[in-house]
Amino acid sequence: MLDWIRFLLTSIFLLGALAIFVSQFIGVHRFTYVLNRMHAAAMGDTLGLLLGIIGVCISASQLDTVIKFILVILFMWFASPVSSHLISRLEWITNPDIAKEAEVKEL
Repeated sequence: MLDWIRFLLTSIFLLGALAIFVSQFIGVHRFTYVLNRMHAAAMGDTLGLLLGIIGVCISASQLDTVIKFILVILFMWFASPVSSHLISRLEWITNPDIAKEAEVKEL
């Protein structure tokens, strides 16, 4: 019975991660502005990876494997926002038409 519960929890987390990654993929290809694309891509880096690794940690049987996965999550949570910030700052500095592209358009 415990194996089925573990399988069910693993499946739920992995399907949640898949849903986040699909929405990330759609957002990256549908948005036209680079900063909007970065926001969609960062969503998959943080939430999608977290759900996927939690699902794998539930199905892992060894404690050292779980600790390694937790370290991967921590590294990604520190590295991804910093790299996204640096890329968006580079776009802000190097794009001369940023004010025109960043205006809010009415529907």
